[in-house]
Amino acid sequence: MMIKHFLIGALIAIGAATVTAQTSPAAASAAAIEAPDALVSRLAKEITDAVKTDKALAAGDAAKVAALIDTKIIPFVNFQRMTASSIGPAWRTATAEQQKRLQEEFKTLLIRTYAGAVKEIKDQTVAVKPLRLAADDTAVIVRSEVRGKGEPIQLDYRVGKLTDASGTAWKIYDINILGVWLVETYRGQFAQEINTNGVDGLIKLLTEKNKSTKK
Repeated sequence: MMIKHFLIGALIAIGAATVTAQTSPAAASAAAIEAPDALVSRLAKEITDAVKTDKALAAGDAAKVAALIDTKIIPFVNFQRMTASSIGPAWRTATAEQQKRLQEEFKTLLIRTYAGAVKEIKDQTVAVKPLRLAADDTAVIVRSEVRGKGEPIQLDYRVGKLTDASGTAWKIYDINILGVWLVETYRGQFAQEINTNGVDGLIKLLTEKNKSTKK
């Protein structure tokens, strides 16, 4: 249940009705690439616009939501870093094929869980807090609040600068809901399975979970 609440909160934040963001002058001039807080704000608008104009998305159509997330959000997530951090020390000793399978199944798990949460997007708004970004920063935390009925919900993103064949960009690699980081929560769950059945056991568990979610 904890993981579901994490992802529902994160999806609400990335797809809420209104997002406000303020980037400090230092952040704006630190690099020509899109700033981390600007990235979060842009994703919010794109997801919001899509949900508002597509009744199937608003109703939580699993296939459509999964496709939206895969095209609009996943490209801006550093899945290798997120997966490696969630697996913990076992990632370094896993074979290249095991790492590939873990990343694939972990990605599928997150997409399918997000798809089940889209109907939670109502009238919430998100305030993205001003970000102080130095020119030499390679990892920052973008802080925000989800505002609606009741007390505001703390929602923060760990965002890191990644350089690969496609260039340099900021990408999300962890999410914090109410003071608890998503990666740490997964790491605790995955460690139990790895200690009992090894990396292959975790791959099997994730594969079975993803297959059952399809039904």
